[in-house]
Amino acid sequence: MKINIIDSGTFYCDGGAAFGVVPKRVWQKRYKCDDNNFCKMAMRCLLVDTGDRLVLVDTGAGTKHLEQLKYYNINNIIDFETELNTLGYSCDKITDVVQTHLHFDHCGGGTRFADAEKKEIHPVFSNATFWVGKSQWDNYLHPNPREASSYFMENMLPLMELNRIRLIDSDFAICDEIDLRLYDGHSPGQIVPYIKTKKGTVVFCGDVIPLVANIPIAWISAYDINPIIAMNDKIRLLNEAALQGQILVFQHDAYTECCKVADVNGRIKAIEIFDFKELQSIIN
Repeated sequence: MKINIIDSGTFYCDGGAAFGVVPKRVWQKRYKCDDNNFCKMAMRCLLVDTGDRLVLVDTGAGTKHLEQLKYYNINNIIDFETELNTLGYSCDKITDVVQTHLHFDHCGGGTRFADAEKKEIHPVFSNATFWVGKSQWDNYLHPNPREASSYFMENMLPLMELNRIRLIDSDFAICDEIDLRLYDGHSPGQIVPYIKTKKGTVVFCGDVIPLVANIPIAWISAYDINPIIAMNDKIRLLNEAALQGQILVFQHDAYTECCKVADVNGRIKAIEIFDFKELQSIIN
């Protein structure tokens, strides 16, 4: 098995939104912000080559809606074909795309405008099956007022029309090495992939825990639709990670890619922080 991180771009998020009720004078000691209170966020994707399947987790924001999203100052958007070529792959070799959820910064890169008039939309990964939580899909079609501006129909509806989307309503293994588990606090039916390697399990946290600084239970994002469920789901993820020594990969942390956690005097804390190159040496 081979695992690669693909950085699909960056954006900027208000610190108050990233940390909810936590005061700035507390959170700014753990995560940088600029003079406008904006925090740099990564849009990290995961590429997993099991030998039989080539699985991409999330596709970043893409380029279709940059004008509508200029508030977020999205930068460094990659071309997936170019990026995959550098790793020895190509877009048409992707067998599966796991969409953790359908907010713009997670699924925009899966489709592209095929013409200059922006009338036709084509899939970027022409042979891939897209995996989405069923309750997330329902929420995407009928969003609540808080999430409506995070969804763009052009990102996913063309894929459903092509019969490329598979919906899951319970935890599901797409292959022996990759389990998809559902979490609901941030947005209904968010998928967290668990990748099983010979040296342990790698967990792609998505927006259950977007940053290392979000590890404390009460440090949840203002974007989380149900704060109590978000905290309980975080506890569920962290307790297992601490007990089993799982490796957590952070999707949005611009400064920290991976860590392990442990129970330290009754609190789950990051005990080992490392970058992706060190992750590869651990699992290979």
